[in-house]
Amino acid sequence: MKIYFDHSATTPVDKQVLKAMSPYFSDIFGNASSIHGFGQEALAGADKARAQVADFLHCDSDEIIFTSGATESDNLAIKGVMNALLKQGKKYKDMHVITSLVEHDAVLEPFMELEKQGVEVTYLPVKKNGAIDIEEFKKTIKANTVLVSIMWVNSEVGAIMPIRAIGKAIKKINNKRLNDWKKTRPKERGEKPSAIIFHTDATQAINFINCDVKWNYIDLLSMSAHKIYGPKGVGVLYRKQNIPLLALQTGGHHENNFRSGTLNVSGIVGLGAAISLLGKGKKGEESREQEKNNKKVAIVRDYLISEIQKNISDVILNTDRENSTPAHAHFSFLGVEGESVLMSLDLEGIAVSTGSACASGSLKASHVLIAMGIKVEIAHTSIRFTLGKSSTKEEIDKTIKILAPIIKRLRKMNPIYKK
Repeated sequence: MKIYFDHSATTPVDKQVLKAMSPYFSDIFGNASSIHGFGQEALAGADKARAQVADFLHCDSDEIIFTSGATESDNLAIKGVMNALLKQGKKYKDMHVITSLVEHDAVLEPFMELEKQGVEVTYLPVKKNGAIDIEEFKKTIKANTVLVSIMWVNSEVGAIMPIRAIGKAIKKINNKRLNDWKKTRPKERGEKPSAIIFHTDATQAINFINCDVKWNYIDLLSMSAHKIYGPKGVGVLYRKQNIPLLALQTGGHHENNFRSGTLNVSGIVGLGAAISLLGKGKKGEESREQEKNNKKVAIVRDYLISEIQKNISDVILNTDRENSTPAHAHFSFLGVEGESVLMSLDLEGIAVSTGSACASGSLKASHVLIAMGIKVEIAHTSIRFTLGKSSTKEEIDKTIKILAPIIKRLRKMNPIYKK
């Protein structure tokens, strides 16, 4: 029996999602941009999915841009906004942007590129639980701050960021900027002040949290289908109307000129089907489907934590259960290399991770754990378990029986480790 505990890396496609996608591979195969019947039939499928995503996010359908996934969406959001501001006449050296130290590389690397171009970048630190301090965030905002990008849920430890509080703070500052400008005499006003734009990478949040963009004051939101039991290679960028944005890839005039390229209709249909299975919650509340799944997953996750702590010594739980998704359980097993544990479990048919799948080829200590104040040598001993809706206690029991001897064997091989 194979056991999969790496749902933050990707999820299996739900059978209902696969069923919805199936006709769009060979029966309804037209190009959604074609005006004939074949194309229009395909377009109808994409339009339905667009409405399904918009319904979940509580936005308008024309605010949904389909992409190849969250990495593209992040890049389009960050670079697209900055390019639009440049076109409006702003200069890199005059702009300030804010992100956090624990973002996915799809956000961090674009910000590092901006920094090289002369943009002032603030990388917010995080608390021991992996989340930013909202008061510290407010202090970093400047008169020339134009963009804030903070992930909703950290993929490694599962920490949940105070997204609504960030959104409210930005809205308050934007309103003050505008009101102060209006109060100034016309001859002394100067240019109308730019609003701070708020982007969040919600890739790991969609499964578990009500991601209502209006309730949370969000301007731009990124997500991927394959994290919510949908297909790989398709995602979304939500763009609030009137938010300045320029396309990164051009030539086809698709997606209202924000993202050229023939629509991946089968994937888009799958994304819509997957997000519709999550239901829709009331303001600030999880949907019934999310609540039911969250409780189910939390029971199994908490059982995993208790069994590991009961059966294995010298273990540190890095996930704060009071502020995380119900699926995450991130541990440091002192005295062993995380990679060695991962490979040993893999030989037994158990899939886990040492961190983000996009960085799994790197031997560097996790930048997330370092930002949380965890020492490098301890960070190297870490394993991430991320559970899904089909995970069971029976799988936990089997994992513990295999994991405990692995840890014991690896520690014996470490001459430095002392119990």
